[in-house]
Amino acid sequence: WPFPCWPSSGAELRARPTLGSFLRSNKQSQSCSNQLWVFVTLQAMLRLTCADAPPCFSSCREAESFKEQGNAYYAKKDYNEAYNYYTKAIDTCPNNASYYGNRAATLMMLGRFREALGDAQQSVRLDDSFVRGHLREGKCHLSLGNAMAASRCFQRVLELDHKNTQAQQELKNASTVLEYEKIAEADFEKRDFRKVVFCMDRALEFAPACHRFKILKAECLALLGRYPEAQSVASDILRMDSTNADALYVRGLCLYYEDCIEKAVQFFVQALRMAPDHEKACLACRNAKALKAKKEDGNKAFKEGNYKLAYELYTEALGIDPNNIKTNAKLYCNRGTVNSKLRKLEEAIDDCTNAVKLDETYIKAYLRRAQCYMDTEQYEDAVRDYEKVYQTEKTKEHKQLLKNAQMELKKSKRKDYYKILGVDKNASEDEIKKAYRKRALMHHPDRHSGASAEVQKEEEKKFKEVGEAFTILSDPKKKARYDSGQDLEEDGLNMGGK
Repeated sequence: WPFPCWPSSGAELRARPTLGSFLRSNKQSQSCSNQLWVFVTLQAMLRLTCADAPPCFSSCREAESFKEQGNAYYAKKDYNEAYNYYTKAIDTCPNNASYYGNRAATLMMLGRFREALGDAQQSVRLDDSFVRGHLREGKCHLSLGNAMAASRCFQRVLELDHKNTQAQQELKNASTVLEYEKIAEADFEKRDFRKVVFCMDRALEFAPACHRFKILKAECLALLGRYPEAQSVASDILRMDSTNADALYVRGLCLYYEDCIEKAVQFFVQALRMAPDHEKACLACRNAKALKAKKEDGNKAFKEGNYKLAYELYTEALGIDPNNIKTNAKLYCNRGTVNSKLRKLEEAIDDCTNAVKLDETYIKAYLRRAQCYMDTEQYEDAVRDYEKVYQTEKTKEHKQLLKNAQMELKKSKRKDYYKILGVDKNASEDEIKKAYRKRALMHHPDRHSGASAEVQKEEEKKFKEVGEAFTILSDPKKKARYDSGQDLEEDGLNMGGK
């Protein structure tokens, strides 16, 4: 500056007693026109006002130095250090759009898209013609799942540079995400949860930081019974945001569908604490509490021997939530047990069948159904169920149950001597003798001598079977062997099938 009395530093300015004395000294020492004096006066006032601030060109030079260091670290992929230097550049010179743009790019590489979005938006506020700023804003919006906002950003880039190929491609990506969102919404209404998971997986390829897409995927995984996968997705979100009501809801949903109802209610309550208007959490919490209460009431009635009431309560519980597969499987099995107590064995078999349809691993339901098959003399079905149980759990108890069923099946394929004589399996020796005499008289050939040849042949066959039955059942040893299912062919008797 050409004027000899111009202060060389802020310290010199502060050493002057007053602004007035400084101006007076300038006016007296400078032989210049009034206009020049006014100009010098204004410059002096500006310098005095900013006396504590560093000169502008020095600040810019320092900020540029920080930016260059940030660029060097960015090139080395040391994004944390790059972030630190870009932040220093911004602190030094906060009105430079490129500094915010660079820090936004760094935050994107660190996966911190929401923070990056803020920097990208600030960069275009400072310079609306900043193409890379608009691109980064669009990328952040897209990564966070806001495809509509992303599309607007990419369209702005094309307004500034209609040949920008990156913006053209990103605009297509945003359209693809919007299309997957639309399809997923329709499929969710149709309860086609597998397709929703597929759509969300495709959308997340373009929007990896979108919690909304992840939550929808996790919810559908839970509804498909893929609980570990659903829990994993929800837990990842909760690690980043422990107050995320949607993630808390999904965690609760998984526990609810795994029949951990008390823990599920805790998560639903926590979700509602974060978001009191969360409709899904509210409905799930209500269903969980109702289901728990009905099931417990049914169990209590069963223990008290009130089977009719227990049946009604289990039936009511089954109507609360058809999506709760594991709990409903247990309710069907419980109702099957009630039906078996009421000697409604076919209904009990149907309930147990419904239980294993819902949960193919439900051993208790297989055991209950197998016992009902045994009680109704459906031995082949009983053997099949016991084989399934023994393959799953190779215990001594299950092995014995299978062996018993196989024995009864074998016995069922022989002649039923008790049935031939028309007596119970626990009949006494006298009852067996009386039954034999009655049946022998009934089928004696002399009694049917006037009948047709066909009838005579049939009655003769029955007469021989009656004698065969009496021979076995009247001999304690042979009867014991017969009852235990042992072969009696060595005794010279025809033990063929029925």
